[in-house]
Amino acid sequence: MTRTARRTRGPLPAAAGAAAALLALSACSSGSDSSAKPDSAGSGKPSGEVTVFAAASLKETFTTLGERFEKDHPGTKVTFSFGGSDSLAASITGGAPADVFASASPRTMEIVTDAGNASGTPATFVRNQLEIATPPGNPGKIASLEDLTEAGRKVVLCDEEVPCGAAARKALDASGLKLTPVSYEQDVKAALTKVELKEADAAVVYRTDVRAADDKVEGVEFPESADAVNDYPIALLEDARNVRAAKAFIALVRSAEGQKVLSGAGFLKP
Repeated sequence: MTRTARRTRGPLPAAAGAAAALLALSACSSGSDSSAKPDSAGSGKPSGEVTVFAAASLKETFTTLGERFEKDHPGTKVTFSFGGSDSLAASITGGAPADVFASASPRTMEIVTDAGNASGTPATFVRNQLEIATPPGNPGKIASLEDLTEAGRKVVLCDEEVPCGAAARKALDASGLKLTPVSYEQDVKAALTKVELKEADAAVVYRTDVRAADDKVEGVEFPESADAVNDYPIALLEDARNVRAAKAFIALVRSAEGQKVLSGAGFLKP
């Protein structure tokens, strides 16, 4: 330190002066590069494609919100992949490219967060409750969860690895009922289709899916469903390629406008 102080009192050697000038130029250049670097998560307008992996039960509402997002942000495109939340989570942790994940349960979201594939903390944006779906007119006169256990009933459930199947199992366990379905389906839409095609007398699905099916099925509420309400979390993914658009889509889902679409479909507020 003492030698350096003494040296600066005299004339600056040419080599040292050149080094100092080079250092100053480098600092200016570095600062210029930093300010010029594009910020995909900045405050500019969303653009480009955003890929959303979402639970099958969100198909109708998210499709509506995707169309609204594209209208509000010209130049954007929302691409969806709908399916069982467990399968989607496995795809994400396996490296499938996606920007946003909306799951039908915290458990399936944890598969993604535990693997370090989520950016930040997932936020619950809606909740969903179960109903019994029957063919129109309810020909089997099903009025309760217990009615599904009667001999000869052809009942379909979601696979227990899927949130709707786990919720159905939770409701059955809470009521002490034993039920052996004729099949376990990969997601809630597949279970509902069995009833629509009259291949099953009933299916335990989300009430939002019953409503979305309109007159193709009839819904039967049952009190045990209150013991198995599912929270739906949404998260930005760590390897998102379009962070700005992904954040904007999540903001739409959580906004008053998005919540209106979701509640209109039968989802519960978080």
